[in-house]
Amino acid sequence: MSPITKTHLLVLAFAIAINPIWCSPSSKSEVFPEFTKWHVYVVNGLNDNQTLLVHCNSKEDDLGIQNLSQGANTTWSFRTNFVHSTLFGCYMSKANAHAALKVFWQDIYLFQKCNWKNCIYIAKDDGVYIKDFPNDCDVYAKKWEDGRR
Repeated sequence: MSPITKTHLLVLAFAIAINPIWCSPSSKSEVFPEFTKWHVYVVNGLNDNQTLLVHCNSKEDDLGIQNLSQGANTTWSFRTNFVHSTLFGCYMSKANAHAALKVFWQDIYLFQKCNWKNCIYIAKDDGVYIKDFPNDCDVYAKKWEDGRR
């Protein structure tokens, strides 16, 4: 097999640009995610009337601390920045356990799970899950750690 040269890479990049074979976007927002208005939801899906403490932020925005009762949620909306470095993270805690995780970042697999607009995280008794829209299921995202930070 011959080594890949700059010419090979340029030809490949051009071919991908004119005919992206690995995805067939159904809307302009899938081709250009910066045009998409994203929504992130954090839902308290805990049992036994447990309260979920949530603190989410990006480099630019601190969304504050919220205490969500069972079944309640918090949400926010935004558009990604021009350089595609938008990143949101959340710290969540319940009685004697906590989890910290990224809830939005530039990633094609995340975009697909979120159906190109709605990222839904559900705190459950055994950890935090993300709603996978194409597969209509909740996917395990983060295990609870013992104690509060």
